[in-house]
Amino acid sequence: MILFVDNHKFHYEMENLCRVFFPHEKITVTHDESIPDTSSVYVKTSLCRGEQSTEITARVKIDATEKEITSLVENDIIDYESECEKIMAQALYGCFVQLVGNVTQWGILTGVRPSKLMNKLIDQNGEEKAKKYFKKELLVSEKKTELAVEVAEKERDIMAKSRPESFSLYVSIPFCPTRCSYCSFVSHSMAQAKKLLPEYVELLCKEIEYTGEIAKNLGLRLETIYYGGGTPSILTAEQLLKIGDKIENAFDLSKVIEYTIEAGRPDTITKEKLEAMKSINVSRISINPQTFNDLSLEAIGRKHTSQCTLEAFSLARECGFDNINMDLIAGLPLDTLESFDNTLDKIEQLNPEGVTVHTLALKRSSTLVTSGQGAEDKGITPQMVDMAYDRLKKIGYLPYYMYRQSRCVGNLENVGYSKQGKEGLYNIFMMEECHSVFAVGAGAVIKLKEPKGDYIERVFNFKYPYEYISRFDEILQRKKRIEEFYSDYEY
Repeated sequence: MILFVDNHKFHYEMENLCRVFFPHEKITVTHDESIPDTSSVYVKTSLCRGEQSTEITARVKIDATEKEITSLVENDIIDYESECEKIMAQALYGCFVQLVGNVTQWGILTGVRPSKLMNKLIDQNGEEKAKKYFKKELLVSEKKTELAVEVAEKERDIMAKSRPESFSLYVSIPFCPTRCSYCSFVSHSMAQAKKLLPEYVELLCKEIEYTGEIAKNLGLRLETIYYGGGTPSILTAEQLLKIGDKIENAFDLSKVIEYTIEAGRPDTITKEKLEAMKSINVSRISINPQTFNDLSLEAIGRKHTSQCTLEAFSLARECGFDNINMDLIAGLPLDTLESFDNTLDKIEQLNPEGVTVHTLALKRSSTLVTSGQGAEDKGITPQMVDMAYDRLKKIGYLPYYMYRQSRCVGNLENVGYSKQGKEGLYNIFMMEECHSVFAVGAGAVIKLKEPKGDYIERVFNFKYPYEYISRFDEILQRKKRIEEFYSDYEY
């Protein structure tokens, strides 16, 4: 696909909208009109400002068929730039809908955090006008608009718990037993990286200690702790205890309101590991079946079975965990509406405190896409997502956080559901950028937030464990930026 951008700076949004309709196409963005429109899909978006108004045009040619839509924007309108971008997106969306015949439920909205936008609009204009804007201007469906409102309301209550001096701690464990076919994250299978893990844990503990000193010197308040990956439960019980003890010694945990370990794969969960988690005061874990369809599990490269998930969940209950989240993915290979419905039956029987429903994302570097499996028709995925929403709400789960990824099947969303009072707080604090996140480990990204404002600054650790190990001193040097950042603010 060729995307020709003529006299405007909205190429990022237009590219994202093109990807909604053609997720597998390589998109070449150009400002050079001399490039011939020989691609099977050619898109031209242009802006021409006159004396009193601006002409916005979108033209889409797919093979021998084309459509063009032109609109005008008054030059003296408030938020002129934003209005031009919106009108251009509407025109491009209209061309695609007429040529492809596919109306997406999120309309022209391609942002990661729809509920954040909804909250902003509610604060500015009230709920009814915010909903009207979503539906009339952004072309979002009635159902997705209501979802955005529900999540926005939940998030608002939880965001109020954050204070200017608050922060969260993220612990990165970028190792997995095997690599799933849909995965594009920087994580290493244990077959490749097992020898790195002991040294990685040693250095991780040093980084935790160094970060804790910074937090204490600044007088900051730790609210939530989250181990992510990868698969944190790939660690041994001894390693979990070692990291947990280091966190307890390095940080003041007296104000921590949530301590989560994304245990992840059921086949990595043992009684010894669960007991280790309890002993370091972990309050919330994830056990992620993805599906209870064993054919799908095999197709995506998972080594566990549905029975393995049931056993791991039962073991976690026996060990006293009363806040368990379970991840599902809608749109997996070989999954059907019937098998997805069966997965929801199993969720209802287990009755976890939280369920996160992800939409399959067709990442270009994943095995699922490179092998051609990702090209399967995923037309039933929206039905799966709607089924999950309807069924989970019926049995007492409420949507409390939401985010979107590029190349999600059907341009859909990922939604966290929970029982009342069992929401994953870290998810909201991180996603809605309520406060700083101090991150440790390979691939971790420190997110520094202005205590009483909206400014965000990021500090990156090295992505790969071997880099993290070989260049560890540089990581500690980068962490000095935390104190420099906070020296500019009062909190």
